[in-house]
Amino acid sequence: MLRGLFVTGTGTGVGKTVAAAALLHRYRPAALRYWKPIQTGIEQDDDTAEVRRLAACHDEEILSDGIRLPNPVSPHLAAERSGIAITLESLRAFLPRNAAVAWIVEGAGGVLVPINSRDLMVDWMLALGLPVLVVARSGLGTINHTLLTLEALRSRSLSVAGVLMIGETNESSRAAIERYGQIPVVGEMPVFPALDAASLARWSAAELDPQGRLAEFFR
Repeated sequence: MLRGLFVTGTGTGVGKTVAAAALLHRYRPAALRYWKPIQTGIEQDDDTAEVRRLAACHDEEILSDGIRLPNPVSPHLAAERSGIAITLESLRAFLPRNAAVAWIVEGAGGVLVPINSRDLMVDWMLALGLPVLVVARSGLGTINHTLLTLEALRSRSLSVAGVLMIGETNESSRAAIERYGQIPVVGEMPVFPALDAASLARWSAAELDPQGRLAEFFR
């Protein structure tokens, strides 16, 4: 059984990659490894390389293998355009056997993004069995988007570890998510003027999960 967290978002571009790097900073020196199983639009973005940069990772902290596809679209469509099919079995085959580490696994898009003609991202989460950290924007609409994401996860009996909000601090939205979602917000990450490993490390040490709620998932 895997240990760690699955990092998902309320949509595309909400900040999952930065959140994953922040978790690495926060929970070192635990033996952690980051993995992005599916990356589309690889000609434009490389989230694995970005985590390596933002978390100042050494090689042992990154699993770079996975499905890497052109076109910044949903995994099922990117795979179709490339003439391949993504299966849960093919994804699991990338995982090394008996790796004594805790995993930070980053999803592609949101919870209900299709992987193939049958499976959604949430089915991959179920296959891994990891608790889920939800990354959400702090702006208008986040209450609805976040509560819908929580409902989709819980309806499939997935454990939700918390919510991380990214953007300008919004106390009313945070309070609503915690109240109606019955979930802790473990941090409110600002938009950094210059995002680099040093600034992210400082913020993570001071502001990410100050009560240590997520620590149990990395032991």
